Amino acid sequence: MKSIETHRSSRIGWLRAAVLGANDGIVSTASLIVGVASASSSRQEVLVAGVAGLVAGALSMAAGEYVSVSSQADTERADLERERRELAMEPTAEEDELSAIYVRRGLEPDLARQVARGLMAKDALLAHARDELGLTEEQAARPLQAAFASAMTFAVGAAVPILTVVVLPPNVVLVSAISLTCLIALGAIAARAGGASAVVGAARVGFWGALAMALTAGVGRVFGTAGG
Repeated sequence: MKSIETHRSSRIGWLRAAVLGANDGIVSTASLIVGVASASSSRQEVLVAGVAGLVAGALSMAAGEYVSVSSQADTERADLERERRELAMEPTAEEDELSAIYVRRGLEPDLARQVARGLMAKDALLAHARDELGLTEEQAARPLQAAFASAMTFAVGAAVPILTVVVLPPNVVLVSAISLTCLIALGAIAARAGGASAVVGAARVGFWGALAMALTAGVGRVFGTAGG
């Protein structure tokens, strides 16, 4: 007996939030630390800036993901409620609509009608949610899950440059190199988990991470010199 297949698309909700959180945690916190360190700040000042960036960033990510995904969930609920009302008021028209969808996908009209009738007899709302609205349980919006994943992974990502400063001197080159290495590894792992090219995923996040750190290092150096 063939086992039930699992597909990468079922991971898209938590994977997107987790990757976004970790990437943002490394890039934003490393850039902040690099910028402050470039201004010739002390280790304590660099650490305070890094920890403040971790806390603020994690909370911001959680709030942003929660609000965004909650809006998506609200829209999904509204669509399902509208579909529920239409099924109660016009079941025949809804059956016609579902049959037409299957005809457009390649079924003969008689078979499409039979399939629509059979699926609606079992669970009409589920059939319309999946085939008319494109909503599935696996890809349903989950605000709390997205918020928690983003906040936790942001904190984990932000911990990389902070721990680098704790263990090593607050050197711009060291912080940038270690953060970029972790960022590139994360990009490759995330790409592979999603079925994409690890090289492309690594190059993509590596480029933007390096650009962000380079720009903030320049800003820190300019303002550090001006302040001196």
